[in-house]
Amino acid sequence: MRHGMINRKLGRTSAHRNALFRNQLASLIDKERIITTLPKAKELRPQIERLITLARTDSVHNRRQAVRVVDESMVAKLFDTLGPRFSDRPGGYTRIIKLGPRRGDAAEIAILEFVDFKLEAEVKDEEPAKKAKAAPKKAKAKAEPAEDEEEEAPKKKPAKKAAPKKKDADEKPKKKTTTKKKSSK
Repeated sequence: MRHGMINRKLGRTSAHRNALFRNQLASLIDKERIITTLPKAKELRPQIERLITLARTDSVHNRRQAVRVVDESMVAKLFDTLGPRFSDRPGGYTRIIKLGPRRGDAAEIAILEFVDFKLEAEVKDEEPAKKAKAAPKKAKAKAEPAEDEEEEAPKKKPAKKAAPKKKDADEKPKKKTTTKKKSSK
């Protein structure tokens, strides 16, 4: 009979499986997006959904239930940022995006992320504008030390040239490798 065979075992003992999911839950809460195998992502999804549902209503009881699963620093982020972010959403806080087979062992890879996750490409577009403003300051800063280097230039000693290597005198003769003959019996 197959009663109660809900979860995947993933080839691990129950303690190892629990530790794996706790680590992945902590990473997902911290980074808001993880890349893992498809079966692990499918098993992790209901667990993170439960934690987000707890985090929507901030109470001591809900915080204590969340501490059973993840670390207290992760619980703080869960209740301070993620819970209020999804307070209007009735469910479905995460999505699974399939990436295809992994190159080494052909395991099916997937991205597990929060629905409102924004890629860092948008943030990077804003940074070049900030760097363009900061570039003239750096150019001025580099121009001033150049004058100082001219004053310090006479103080430096010229670099010594490396001595030529001795070729044949220092070389040791190579050992001859012996080949063993296979006996045919």
